[in-house]
Amino acid sequence: ELKAELQRVEAEHEHAAQRRQELLDRVPNPPDPSAPDGITDEDAVEVRRVGEPPSFPFQPKDHLDLAAGHEWIDLERAARISGARFAYRVGEVALLELALYRFALDRLVSKGFVPVLPPVLVREEAMYGTGFLPTDEVNIYRIERDELYLTGTSEVGLAAFHLGEELDDLPRRYAGYSTNGRRESGAAGKDTRGMFRVHQFDKVEMFVFTEPERSAEEHDALLAIEEELVQEVGLPYRVVNVAAGDLGASASKKYDIEAWFPGQRRYREITSTSNTTDYQARRL
Repeated sequence: ELKAELQRVEAEHEHAAQRRQELLDRVPNPPDPSAPDGITDEDAVEVRRVGEPPSFPFQPKDHLDLAAGHEWIDLERAARISGARFAYRVGEVALLELALYRFALDRLVSKGFVPVLPPVLVREEAMYGTGFLPTDEVNIYRIERDELYLTGTSEVGLAAFHLGEELDDLPRRYAGYSTNGRRESGAAGKDTRGMFRVHQFDKVEMFVFTEPERSAEEHDALLAIEEELVQEVGLPYRVVNVAAGDLGASASKKYDIEAWFPGQRRYREITSTSNTTDYQARRL
């Protein structure tokens, strides 16, 4: 009788422990006190503006209109073979895009970052460890047959580079480059014309492992580097402090840089930098 009772209680305990862990896994990193209140990108607080948006004696074209006569960006052929929100970049635009990635990497390497080309297919523990599972699962591509996930940012590969390790010689600074994939579920109705919110995109990513007491300082340093890059290519921009309710699960605080797009006559996000404090370190 005792053995039967013990088996029943152990089964209940295992189920309760599993349910408890499922609930804990959905708890996000607490927002930094300096993150503004709000839940949407409209609640972000502008920190500063740099550069004056240019004025033209004509109506500026957006990237699709500029590319139309040169066959630089082909959405129709991409849709034919891949579906909506994919793009071919052709000819000079393809070379320009690659040059931009190399420009960023060269600048980061000169600042002591170690360049990394990470894998883009990873196991569940890497996605969980960086905080993209379970809360962002709806936006993630999964290859069920191989039990692998396609990363939406090289942040995953860079963070998981030291999965399960203890690091003494800090800080460690990495600069990753990869192709990324995101399902962009729920993006309908937003401005998705052209190459905005596409399913496949390339990105240069900075990632720093550092001591807890230096976390905020390193975060500010990443933002400063991003601003240097944007200033060097001559784009007018603004920096915004993202609202607490608009942060991802892992971020305690996040700054976005929004560049001025003449064809849209507004600022649009081009870079982002987050402080995840100890959230990813504990999960990894």
